[in-house]
Amino acid sequence: MNIRLEQPKDYREIEHLTREAFWNVYRPGCTEHFVLNQYRTNPDFIPELDLVMEEDDKIIGHVMFSKAELVLNDGSHKPSWTFGPISIHPDYKRKGYGLKLLRYALEKAREMGIGFICMEGNIEFYKHAGFDLASKLSIHYHTEPKDAVVPYFLAQELIPGWLQANGITEATYCPPKGYFVADEHPEAFEAYEATFPKKEKAFQEGQLPQFCQSCGMPLSRIEDCGTNADGSTNFDYCQYCYKDGKFLQDCTMDEMIEHCAQFVDEVNKNMPKPMTKEEYKQMMRGFFPMLKRWRFFE
Repeated sequence: MNIRLEQPKDYREIEHLTREAFWNVYRPGCTEHFVLNQYRTNPDFIPELDLVMEEDDKIIGHVMFSKAELVLNDGSHKPSWTFGPISIHPDYKRKGYGLKLLRYALEKAREMGIGFICMEGNIEFYKHAGFDLASKLSIHYHTEPKDAVVPYFLAQELIPGWLQANGITEATYCPPKGYFVADEHPEAFEAYEATFPKKEKAFQEGQLPQFCQSCGMPLSRIEDCGTNADGSTNFDYCQYCYKDGKFLQDCTMDEMIEHCAQFVDEVNKNMPKPMTKEEYKQMMRGFFPMLKRWRFFE
């Protein structure tokens, strides 16, 4: 096994590896390979931590790191860091390669003076590399209430006492904007994706919850989804918001919230505590700005 820096000649091979590693894992299809493709020229990219793993002279793994920020309660910003995507070829998964690559990369980051890492992932895997719930360090995730224990939001002080030494007792983390590049530039992503062999998108067990990126409706079946101009399934939007490549409603985000609020009784059937219409609208005002349609087009 060998771990080395990525080289330009590796780029396409590693993007293909990343696509294979993430396809249909967290959502139907994936965008991680496009994130990597675009991130190499991003000023937040850390080339010293752009690492490739080889076995028998074959590239089987890759990880990249990025600069990030913590926002303190007074509105000031402190530097932080994150990593991902981390990819292991499907033929080598669940054999310990991913953990070896991550531990090596984290040690390199520590040697560079990187003191604190936030990331999103499965704690059952990442706890073996020293990660724990970020809420235990009073670091909050930007889309969740501050008192929430967010099971997928993890953190680690690579340098013990780094938070205290930097005067951080509580803060909020937002992933770097570069991770949303496929949502911000959907046409560029589709053109890039078309350069790879066609693969079928699918819902499958273990994926993160999927929601319509216009109205927030849960998506769990092909039948829930809208359609593209060519009649293919659109996995981002529901059938009530998007058909034949067009939105069915010409409205603002606030108008969409008012429309959705009329269905609060239906929503309450799946809620532990019923909400009033006003409570539901208030919740949506916090949630909707994170949806693709409103994040980039409102």
